Amino acid sequence: MSTESIPGELESLLIVDDSSVQRQHAAALCRGLGIKLIYEASNGGEALQLLSMLVLLPSVMIVDLEMPGMDGIELIQQLQQRGLVISLIVASSRESDLIESVQTMSRMLGFNVLDGLQKPLMLPALRSALARYRVPGTAVAPQLSSMMVPIDRAELALSIDHGEILPYYQPKVDMRTGILKGAEALARWRHPKIGPIPTDRFIAQAEQQGLIHALTLSMMDQVLQQAALWNAGGLELSIAVNVSAQLLDSSDIVQDISALLERHAVPPAQIILEITEGTVVTHLDAALGVLARMRLKGFGLSIDDYGTGFSSMQQLARIPFTELKIDRSFVHGAHQRKNLRVILQSALDLARRLELVSVAEGIETMEDWRLLQEFGCMMGQGYLIAKPMPAAALPKWLKSHNSRLNDLRV
Repeated sequence: MSTESIPGELESLLIVDDSSVQRQHAAALCRGLGIKLIYEASNGGEALQLLSMLVLLPSVMIVDLEMPGMDGIELIQQLQQRGLVISLIVASSRESDLIESVQTMSRMLGFNVLDGLQKPLMLPALRSALARYRVPGTAVAPQLSSMMVPIDRAELALSIDHGEILPYYQPKVDMRTGILKGAEALARWRHPKIGPIPTDRFIAQAEQQGLIHALTLSMMDQVLQQAALWNAGGLELSIAVNVSAQLLDSSDIVQDISALLERHAVPPAQIILEITEGTVVTHLDAALGVLARMRLKGFGLSIDDYGTGFSSMQQLARIPFTELKIDRSFVHGAHQRKNLRVILQSALDLARRLELVSVAEGIETMEDWRLLQEFGCMMGQGYLIAKPMPAAALPKWLKSHNSRLNDLRV
């Protein structure tokens, strides 16, 4: 039985479905989960009328898609137009691709979509969806506050110089055995006054303010120092480091990274440089020279976020990549969606034919893990395995992880 619990803040719920049998079934499941205040409506129009009379809106709405009069899609659009902020569960007996499309539409309209479920509703899936409920605004407030505070260039430069922007490591494991094989180094900055700064924000600022070269070398220096320590302790891991498109314009980056490699006596084959798929296009002329030299020196090259750009095949034909990393948008939920499964399998087949190491990122469920094993993916990372962590936390995680290898093996 699932150990997920329903948040105490989830006090009420509205079920919108034209089938009285399905409404009664859903209501019984919700009562069994401890939700005491449950409203019902038989179509979109009735739901809107009910909402207009309530002083306090329900925490969650379970919305059927096929209903006479006003269907579920129009109801969701009407909720957005009226400024009614309610977490949603999309429910339907229709195909999963349609449910997924409505979820995407709802998120684009600003709704917190807890899940999309097939009808008739089943208790484990409903419990899992409701367990994701959070009071609107509570989960994102700290991040939003830090995003509003401007970062001074001198302050960012000083933080880079003092090594305050640290690498966190997200493990990469063998998909057949679950054994740890490598890690991706991800930049993290906890500001002493305003707390964690979103990575995409300070990376973008470093690029805009001419500090990305310094930031990359600082990260690389810390990563290589840590790799040398792990090597000395018998833990030899490949470590992936993201490289900004701006650095592909300058041949200096090749020499600078090579010098750090020599200083820490780390073999270049242990370092994988991740190049986001879309970045190489704009800087192609210079990038080809930089990347070819990196490959010549023995570094691994990974095409990151594969499938999210517009020139995947062209990039693979031009650049000597050693690894193809499939974006999480094609991994998460692939076991439930036919279209994702087809794209995922196609990418893995392509990697196999090109003799590239295939890596899937964003693995969050055991179902997706098993699907990737079935499709022959070689390496995987994601929250199912571990979140990014400081280097000091890796040994403890590894001990715990090794105890679950039997569950992860093919």
